[in-house]
Formats: sequence, C-alpha cells, structure tokens
Amino acid sequence: MPVLEVKAGQIRYEVHGSGYPVLLFAPGFLSSRIERWSTNPARPGVAQDWLDPIVELAAEFQLIALDVRNAGQSRAAIGPEDDWTTYTADHLALLDHLDVTRCHVMGACIGVSFALALAKARPGLVSALVLQNPIGIAAGNRPAIDGEFEKRAAEVRNWPGIDAKQLPGFHRRMFGGDFIFSVSREFVRGCDIPMLLMPGDDVVHPAEISADLALAPNVEVLAPWKGPQYRKAAMNRVRDFLAAHRPEATMASRAAAR
Repeated sequence: MPVLEVKAGQIRYEVHGSGYPVLLFAPGFLSSRIERWSTNPARPGVAQDWLDPIVELAAEFQLIALDVRNAGQSRAAIGPEDDWTTYTADHLALLDHLDVTRCHVMGACIGVSFALALAKARPGLVSALVLQNPIGIAAGNRPAIDGEFEKRAAEVRNWPGIDAKQLPGFHRRMFGGDFIFSVSREFVRGCDIPMLLMPGDDVVHPAEISADLALAPNVEVLAPWKGPQYRKAAMNRVRDFLAAHRPEATMASRAAAR
C-alpha cells in the first residue's frame, strides 16, 4: 500500500494503468476514499449509480486515486488552521511525488470541491475536469450539510492524534461558506478549463449548485447520467471527453483546424 508522508500525517494512494494521468477524488464527503467509487458502506451489496472509473479507464489512462486525510487508510492531525488549503497541499504533494506536472481531474460529491480547489491553487496543472454530483449550499440544505459533518466528526473524534476541541473550528473553516465551499462562483465563471459536468439532484448535491457550475465558460453538461440505464453511456462520454482533452489530442485538433 503506497503511503505519502504529508503535513501531520500520511496519505494512502494507488496508481492504476498507464497513459495520461487522471487524478480521482472519490465521493463520500469527508470520508472520500478509493473504495467509494465502487461501493457505498450504507448500501452493502448494492451497485453504485455510476461505473468505477478505476476499472473503466485504466486501459487508456494512468489513474491516481487516494483516501483524503482522515478517510479510509489516510490519517492526519487536525490543527487550528486546517481548511481546504490543507487538503489541496496534500493533493499537490502527491502529484509532485509522482512527478505529475499536468493532469486531468475527476471528482465526485466533495471531490468536485477538491478538484476545483486544485485547479485554482496551481494554474496550468489541470487540463480538464469531470465534475460529478457536486455538493454545495442551496436554500434550506445547510442542516443536511452540517449533519454530514457531525456524522463524520462522531467517527473521528476519538481517533489517536485527533483533538476533538479542534472540530468545531474545522467545521466552520470547511463548511461555513457557501456555493461549493472551496472556491467562489467568480472563480468558476472565469475558469476556462474544459469541464464535463454531471449534475446533482438531491439535498446534499443540489441542482442549484450544478446550475451555477454550468455557467463556466467551457462546460459541457451530461444529463441524465445516474443509474443502471445511463451509467455505461455516461462512462463512455467521460472516456471520450478525457481523451479529447489530452494535451496531445488538443494540439492535433488545433493543427488540423489550421
């Protein structure tokens, strides 16, 4: 099991396949971990509403997957200043460790927030984004978001290295804002990275947040995409989108258009 030492902890990661790199941020709120691409612990034995990109894309891309800090097999202390930038520092450290200087990023649920934070932190790093089922604040759903945090806090508060007194401040710094928490609407509307948006449609993944993300200048909306009848076609579109936006493919397309 590869492990990367980071600030006050360590990050578990996996690398699958070969080709142009794609960094994967799994769903699962603050329990975003590799296995959540294929299974939901709350629904054992029930297939996810999407296909696992690690399985589906490894023949054509190098897939980099991770358990974010304090999810799965990753562990880290929680300090008085930790926030989205702490997570982003982990993700940049992992890419640097793997000598990845440019990559695509696919994020689901909270992974959309991680993906856009990474794109903001290092301009030129991210060549394309797949944004699946984004979380965010919409009218009336803050109790649901706060409830997700409290469930996770109850799980980790007694772990070794976790100071439970830090959790309320960490909660405010991570989820006290609006939109998707890690970046602003203004950033998204000025971000010209090619995006494939797979919209959300429930309380924690509200349609209003996806509608705001759809205002980005270079976005394609893929809908419907969720459920057994759509997930194969959706993954095919994800594969084609990622292939079309590999830097070499983009350069060839531009050359052919001249």
